[in-house]
Amino acid sequence: MGKSNRRKQRYREGSSSHSNLHSNSSEESREGPRHVIKEWTQSLIVAGMLFFFIRTFILQTFVITSGSMEQTLLVGDFLVANRAAVGTRIPGTQIRIPGYSSISRGDVLVFDPPHEPDLKLVKRLIGMPGDTISMEGGVLTINGQLQNEGYVKHVDPDTDDTHPWMSWQLDHLIDSVEKVSYRPTRDNWGPLVIPPGRYFMLGDNRHSSLDSRYWGLLERWRFEGRAAVLYFSYNRDSFRPFPWIREIRWGRFFSLVE
Repeated sequence: MGKSNRRKQRYREGSSSHSNLHSNSSEESREGPRHVIKEWTQSLIVAGMLFFFIRTFILQTFVITSGSMEQTLLVGDFLVANRAAVGTRIPGTQIRIPGYSSISRGDVLVFDPPHEPDLKLVKRLIGMPGDTISMEGGVLTINGQLQNEGYVKHVDPDTDDTHPWMSWQLDHLIDSVEKVSYRPTRDNWGPLVIPPGRYFMLGDNRHSSLDSRYWGLLERWRFEGRAAVLYFSYNRDSFRPFPWIREIRWGRFFSLVE
């Protein structure tokens, strides 16, 4: 009888142990998918936060959709702008984080124009605070010095129209210019004195650019970033099917914007 009872007890203990192992295995199998989902969720949250931080404070991408900066930038260029260089505003606040470098004449900058708040433009910084600038026959003068601008493109020199938006220039003319007779045109205007805290932007394609000649001066806070590098480019105006595959401009990949 003693041996029989001991055998029954060992059988019950073995059965109990087997049952516990089966239970633990079931719990681990249920815990496995939950653990994987948790890890993926955490990874996605971290990746999203990093993307938001980089896009808001460091780098941002843009696509060139107009020819106002030809030949420097072409329609279909994909551009990376360095936001950290010029500083950026913290979203939802008026607090601006300063950039690690100052902006200077000749920089190609991305900015919010005053005439369309939801639009981003890319132009070249021409007039700094305190500058006196003018244009005669399409030739730019800054502080009395004629400018040799090798990057400028002129496509329609025979047409030189005025525009009603140019009336803003009257408030910034030098004193020797008669305001009553002042009639600025695309290629002939000024001299204008740039006031403190304001900047004058021009497109490199001077005959096909809606820029500061028309909509006026920029405040410093409007700058979004300095154009840095092109990472992709294709002929967006092509009529061929799938131009982003068949009309790639390989030579513009990873070229610096100057």
